[in-house]
Amino acid sequence: MKKIIFITLSLIFATSCGITKTSSSGIENQAFLLIVGTTSNYPNGVEVILDEKTRFIGEVQKDYMRVKDVRLYGISTGRHDVSIMHNNQLLYKKTIFVTSQQTKKIILP
Repeated sequence: MKKIIFITLSLIFATSCGITKTSSSGIENQAFLLIVGTTSNYPNGVEVILDEKTRFIGEVQKDYMRVKDVRLYGISTGRHDVSIMHNNQLLYKKTIFVTSQQTKKIILP
């Protein structure tokens, strides 16, 4: 009888202990590029080259667009060499430094 009471109490105590899960979240370690210019000059976008490694086609935005309509491109934080080309012509070449959640606006001619 003592064994049954002991096992029952042990099960009650074991099942009553909950597991506490903690999580922490903060700002993502990401920055953003915003490419701004006259959209009619770049109907098919521009070629963006990051650090001579990553290449992608970026959409050129109007400078006065609302925030929810803007196309941002996520990049890692830190120093980057950014080049922007259109029809094999270099439009922009600069070394930038971006911090977490910073948006770097690149204004094209």
